[in-house]
Amino acid sequence: MTGKLDNALGFYENALRFRSQRQQLLASNIANADTPHYKARDLDFGKAMQAVMANSSPTVSVAKALTQTNPGHLAAGSSLSGMDTYVALRTPTQNSMDGNTVDMDVERNAFTENALHYEADVTLVNNKIKGLLSVLQG
Repeated sequence: MTGKLDNALGFYENALRFRSQRQQLLASNIANADTPHYKARDLDFGKAMQAVMANSSPTVSVAKALTQTNPGHLAAGSSLSGMDTYVALRTPTQNSMDGNTVDMDVERNAFTENALHYEADVTLVNNKIKGLLSVLQG
């Protein structure tokens, strides 16, 4: 039964994980809008999903081996573990005097669009689960 549930919901699980990771990247870009020399990053959602569907990529939950070299540093681990191959620097739309490539209009639009897609995916998962429950209940 578990295998069939995984087959039914696996696509949505990966989509929600990638959307969540992308939202974190976009929020980081917005938070660093005034940081000199900060380079805006984004996740290529299409490539990540294609790789997962072709089973050529590790799942998001795979963590890279990191070590904490100073007790004052954050704990080892990456919120984007397994995702680095799909994260790229965003091409700047306009030059900045301090070398920062964050364009707040682009980031806010991408953030909102990604949030809408995330909500749509959650709605689809809920509908899928309701459908499965109705089949089980007869």
